[in-house]
Order: sequence, then structure tokens, then C-alpha cells
Amino acid sequence: MRKMNREITDFNEILDVINRCDVCRIALNNDGFPYIIPLNFGTNVTNGKIILYFHSALEGLKVDLIKKDNRASFEMDCSHTLQYFEDKGYCTMAYESVIGYGRIRILSDDEKNEALRKLMDHYHPGKDAYFNPDAISRTLVYALDVEQLTGKRKLPK
Repeated sequence: MRKMNREITDFNEILDVINRCDVCRIALNNDGFPYIIPLNFGTNVTNGKIILYFHSALEGLKVDLIKKDNRASFEMDCSHTLQYFEDKGYCTMAYESVIGYGRIRILSDDEKNEALRKLMDHYHPGKDAYFNPDAISRTLVYALDVEQLTGKRKLPK
């Protein structure tokens, strides 16, 4: 990281940023080019390891790419504040972000319910939000086991 003073090193602070983000972008390998998709997500932390959960249709390009190469990078960001200093002719953006990579695994039918619950909990914390169980069989659910991540923060001036 070029500006070390912006790095978030505390694991709990990184989790806080993740919890405040509402979209996670994953990048998959599409024959040498990144294929980037913005996704809703859920999170689980077990023994200091982060797992990100996603859902989609049962088929499509994203699914084909995951089956071909399960390596993925991810990025999420929040706390955006545009700052314009007219007198200096200077414009910048304050933000917080988390980036990293890992491997995706498609979950079995037995694992889907818990993962979807984590996804719902991300957007409806503490509400045990209902989702139609009939949709589970028509939904692909997958997990990104995070192998490496970095947090970064640029505070407003």
C-alpha cells in the first residue's frame, strides 16, 4: 500500500467497514480479462476467517466462469464524501474500502439456508427477515473463502 497511514490494520475495524458496505464487487477470470459483477452479500466470521456469501440464478456466464476457475478478487467501499476545495482547485473523495481475494465454492442444498440467512441479515440486521424457502431450489448460493484482504480509509479533510 502506497500510503500506509490510510491502511486499516485492525481486523474488527475491517469488519465494521464490510458491515457498512451494501455492494461487493467480485472479479472473475474471463479468458484473461476480469469479469466484474456487483453483488449483494452476507458475511460470516469463524476463527478469524471471513466468508462472503452470494446468490444468483442457477446458470449464466458468472456461474460458468466460477466453475471454470474459482479464484476471485473482491472489492467493497462505503463512507463516500466528495470534497471540493474551490480556492485550491482541488477535488478528492473520502472513503473506506476493503479489497482481497479468495476462492469461491458453490454450496450444497444443505448449506444454502444458513448462507441465505447471513445474506438477509446483512440487509435486515437483527430482524430474522423472512425469505421464501421455495426459492432455495431455484437459487445458486456460493461462498468466497477470503484468503487475503486489506482495508483502507481516507478521512475527510
